Amino acid sequence: MKKSPRLFGLAVAAFAIGTESYVIAGLLPSLSADLGVSPAMGGQLITAFSLAYAFGSPFLAIATGAMERKRLLLGSLAVFGLFNLVAAASHSYAALMAARIGMALSAGTFMPAASAYAVAVVPAARRGRALAIIYTGLTVATVIGVPLGVLVGEHFGWRTTFGGVAALTAAAFVGLLATLQRVPSSAAASLSERIAIARRPDVLGALVVTVITLAGAFSLYAYIALFLKEATDLDGSAVAAVLFLFGAGSAVGNLVSGSASDRFSPRRIIKAVLVSLIVLFSIVALSAGLLAPHAARWVIVPSLVLWGFIGWSFPAAQQARLVAMEPKLAPITLSLNASAIYLGVSVGAALGSIMVAHHSVARLGWLAAACELLAFAVLAFSPKTRRARAGDKGEPAVHSEAERVENPEPAA
Repeated sequence: MKKSPRLFGLAVAAFAIGTESYVIAGLLPSLSADLGVSPAMGGQLITAFSLAYAFGSPFLAIATGAMERKRLLLGSLAVFGLFNLVAAASHSYAALMAARIGMALSAGTFMPAASAYAVAVVPAARRGRALAIIYTGLTVATVIGVPLGVLVGEHFGWRTTFGGVAALTAAAFVGLLATLQRVPSSAAASLSERIAIARRPDVLGALVVTVITLAGAFSLYAYIALFLKEATDLDGSAVAAVLFLFGAGSAVGNLVSGSASDRFSPRRIIKAVLVSLIVLFSIVALSAGLLAPHAARWVIVPSLVLWGFIGWSFPAAQQARLVAMEPKLAPITLSLNASAIYLGVSVGAALGSIMVAHHSVARLGWLAAACELLAFAVLAFSPKTRRARAGDKGEPAVHSEAERVENPEPAA
């Protein structure tokens, strides 16, 4: 049975989630002005979303562990679409904040389940490519969804952007309803079992690298529209164009990383990514601090495009690394990594808000570079993969969804 139509449908759903997740950075100036809050306070919409995703996802995974996978994916996607409609109708900061938290919890249920589903329905040798297909939805969101969302928001109001995401989510729902295979749930791990897995030195080291790497990236990305305005004097449609170029680089980087992770060591790829990000963010920071805006844009914009390519090589490589640590625990380690990603996003947005409120937007590049340097140090000193069998002392015996597909049980 061909797997690509199902993975394509999941990628489309990821596209809708990615568009909503990332577009708010480009809409932040107009959204904050309309709601009567400061840009730093507006940035807390990103922090709240990310914290809700990071801490809600593991508990929701436990609560929904017994659900059949198709039902879980469709249900969480439907809730995500409904909260986008709530955001589109919001006329206060509090209402939008509540809608963003609802979106985070539903997205935090969908994305780890989608990644685990992708791992379950493909051979082990193609897991890196399968995960890359899911994340292609997120990267294409940065290419098309985010720039388009920014343009729509600039011309028709930011609420229209959320309405568009709701419509896109509905289309993804219909596609998945027609294409997804019914897959029985895997054995649900308890919170204590998840904590035990997260405390494994190799897994913990990888999760910490995820948090710090994403914190560095989003300390700058969360305020990218403000940064471009101050450092390069670009705004409005020009910001959308820059985000399109950034997204184009992201899409290519994600696909290249997926194939490279199947061929080379994911750890080596991650090291190369972090070193490159340290250099790029330093160049961005130097340009913003030393060059006039009209000159700085010729350095900063190409650097942002290269950042997209390099930075989005990280997620697929990191997921491949976690799956390789213990394939039977993939549903749990991928869920933990999803939480780590959004914890990193929230930390980065919070750090960025402090820099914006108390220092200078132009210094965000230095903050990002410092985070990536710390991530590299953690990776360098973290233990390499320790292969362990599920059921060893201190390790819960968890069966992956891949095993359940190979030995299917009657669907409910």
